[in-house]
Amino acid sequence: MSNKSSNFQDRLVGEQSNLMNFAYKLTSDHSAACDLVQETTLKALDNEEKYADNINFKGWIFTIMRNIFINNYRRTARQNTLVDTTDNLYHINSTVETASDTPDGAYTVTEISDIIRRIPENFSRPFQLHVAGYKYEEIADMLSLPLGTVKSRIFTTRRQLRDLLSDYAR
Repeated sequence: MSNKSSNFQDRLVGEQSNLMNFAYKLTSDHSAACDLVQETTLKALDNEEKYADNINFKGWIFTIMRNIFINNYRRTARQNTLVDTTDNLYHINSTVETASDTPDGAYTVTEISDIIRRIPENFSRPFQLHVAGYKYEEIADMLSLPLGTVKSRIFTTRRQLRDLLSDYAR
C-alpha cells in the first residue's frame, strides 16, 4: 500500500462521522443512512485514483454521497411508476388509482387525459419519460434525439399543459 493510498484511507475514515450526519439529513432514517455511508465509502475507495490532491476532499466525498442518493431516489421513483398500457388508459382513469372517490374527480381525470393525448407524441413522449424520472441524457439516448431537442420539447410540453390545464389549477 502506497503512502498516498494510506493517507487517502485515513482521510476517508476521519470523515465517517460527517458522512453519517449528512446521510441522515438526506434519508431521515438511521438504517438507510448507514447503507448510504457504506455505499459512499466503497465508491470513494473504488475511485481513489480519480481524486486529485488539490481538490477539497470533504466536498469530493460529499458530492459522491449526494449523487448516490439522487440516483437511488430516481431509480426508486422509476420502479414505482405505473405505466398504463391498457386500452383507454383504464388504470389512470380509474378512481381507485387516482385516489378520487367522487364521480366529478373521475370525470376531471378523463378530461385531463384527453387534453394530454392531444399533444403530439414527439413532444409528449420526452415529457412522459422526464416525469417518470429519466434524465435528459437518458431520454435523448432512448429516443435518438439531440439533448437540446429533448430539453426544448419537455419545456414546450410543460408550457402547453400549463396553458391547457389552467382551468383545473384554479
